[in-house]
Amino acid sequence: MSILITGSAGFIGSALCLKLLDRGDEVVGIDNHNDYYDPTIKELRLKRYLEHKNYIHLRIDLKDQEAIKKTFLNYKPQIVVNLAAQAGVRYSIENPLAYINSNIVGFTHILEGCRNHNVKHLVYASSSSVYGANTQMPFSVHDNVDHPLSLYAASKKSNELMAHSYSHLYNLPTTGLRFFTVYGPWGRPDMALFKFTKAILEGKPIDVYNHGKHKRDFTYIDDIVEGIIRVIDKPSLSNENWDSKMPDPGTSKAPWKLFNIGRNQPVELMDYISALEKALDKKAKMNMKPLQPGDVQDTYADVGDLVKNFEYKPRTEVEVGVANFVEWYLKYTKNKK
Repeated sequence: MSILITGSAGFIGSALCLKLLDRGDEVVGIDNHNDYYDPTIKELRLKRYLEHKNYIHLRIDLKDQEAIKKTFLNYKPQIVVNLAAQAGVRYSIENPLAYINSNIVGFTHILEGCRNHNVKHLVYASSSSVYGANTQMPFSVHDNVDHPLSLYAASKKSNELMAHSYSHLYNLPTTGLRFFTVYGPWGRPDMALFKFTKAILEGKPIDVYNHGKHKRDFTYIDDIVEGIIRVIDKPSLSNENWDSKMPDPGTSKAPWKLFNIGRNQPVELMDYISALEKALDKKAKMNMKPLQPGDVQDTYADVGDLVKNFEYKPRTEVEVGVANFVEWYLKYTKNKK
């Protein structure tokens, strides 16, 4: 199968590329290699499969309309997985236009490529951030999500709505995946686990927001990738029982659907830090701080639809996942020296 992956040098994208190549798919990867975080790790992720006979890498930006047009014309992908996006809740408060260019304009170019080249299925990354001000737990794709707390969250909600319009107008099967706090080897240096590990090893204090009292549904990278692959292989269908008088936010009469991919087991930040201290065999020094603007208090994924449709649920325990990350991190930093 021919699959186009955007964000292919990113954390999730690179892990997905490896799995798809291992199973025999042909993969075309797109990444702009921006410097939102140290691009060195992107190059090292990419190095693991760049020379694979079934892989082609393109260094282009999603907002480059002509480059995206040529990509679809030249490679004619059957499946598209859009993982490229400007990430970061806090960064979106300081640099809003970066999110419009990548997450809105760039995603429109992907949608246009899909509808003009008969793509069989578009799978795209949404985020647990879309739940915003919602406090009813666990978060369900069947809940209304109209109160985002950051522009990043708003841009991800916009992607879901944009995809729905293309599913409705052009019968394009689209599936949005709301990822919940992804962590693991080859992760992003701007995320807490990476920052905490580096600081603890250096004997420096870590900033612990909301005094460590908020909870996250931490989800291990391998579980995320397994979920994506199962979704790729089963394009969304219309919900024939969808009722326009009582509209279900998670399905549609169009071939469009949303799924949460999360561990379904929220962990308090202090327990996450404890797992890291155990793996490092070293105590953390902590600066306790209030909740940051744009952050949600807690996240907790309802994965009932994922289980029902794909007989799958993420299972990696936080202690196991954090220990795997630490083992990788120690090797990674040693090899960089």
